[in-house]
Amino acid sequence: MRALALLLGLLSAPALAQSPPPYSGQAWGQFSRPSAGPTHIIGGTGLGCIGGAVALPNDGPGWQNVRVSRNRHWGSPELVRFIESFAGQAQRQGFPALWIGDMGQPRGGPMPYGHASHQVGLDVDIWLELNPKPPSLPSARENIDVPSLVLPDESAVDPARFTAAHAALIRLAAGQPGVDRIFVNHGIKRSLCRMFPGADWLRRVRPWRGHDSHMHIRLRCPAGQSDCRDQPPVPAGDGCDASLAWWLSEDARRPAPRAPGPPPRMPAMCSGVFSGR
Repeated sequence: MRALALLLGLLSAPALAQSPPPYSGQAWGQFSRPSAGPTHIIGGTGLGCIGGAVALPNDGPGWQNVRVSRNRHWGSPELVRFIESFAGQAQRQGFPALWIGDMGQPRGGPMPYGHASHQVGLDVDIWLELNPKPPSLPSARENIDVPSLVLPDESAVDPARFTAAHAALIRLAAGQPGVDRIFVNHGIKRSLCRMFPGADWLRRVRPWRGHDSHMHIRLRCPAGQSDCRDQPPVPAGDGCDASLAWWLSEDARRPAPRAPGPPPRMPAMCSGVFSGR
């Protein structure tokens, strides 16, 4: 009997607590508040979670949150400080208030819709909308409409919409401490390559589908977050090579559908974030 009791004890609560939580946008999207305790980033931006996340205020010097009803303006303290600092710098340089889009959910994890990343509190979407923005209630910013800045064939930016100010804002973001990479539409990247040939900051500006009216900024894992997983380093060079030309190929324009498979497996340590108070 003692041996049986010992075996049951080994298989009980502590072991079960380390079972991975579900990989489900609906499950992770249910939380309205973060888990208690210090900030703990677990996993990577495309498969992970965050405990002790903090919220970006809806308004501040140089920024306005949009689509606030989504409850996606949560992140690490480093991400919040980054946005506050970057928006303040942009304001001092004469830019209008920046529209801040999705950051992350209160506990990170996969979202019900909209993103495959943004899971660990290190990502933020900033809209490339540079018209003046008078103060307004968050409810008035729910249905924003920002036109695409690239040509219909995505070969370059639309010169009627994309200005030197857009390029300057992206450049300012790429030079900020802690930035790992910035995703923009490949048409924007191609035009930036022509405007700033050989510029070192261009290596952090990466092409990706969509992103034709906003930039997606991703920070590196902060110091002291040993359970956070960075992406592989950005390749050397400015990224204005054949790898950029690929985005205009048929394979890139019409990617083959992925074969169905089992859902990804969340890090086991995310169980505490998922089930915590």
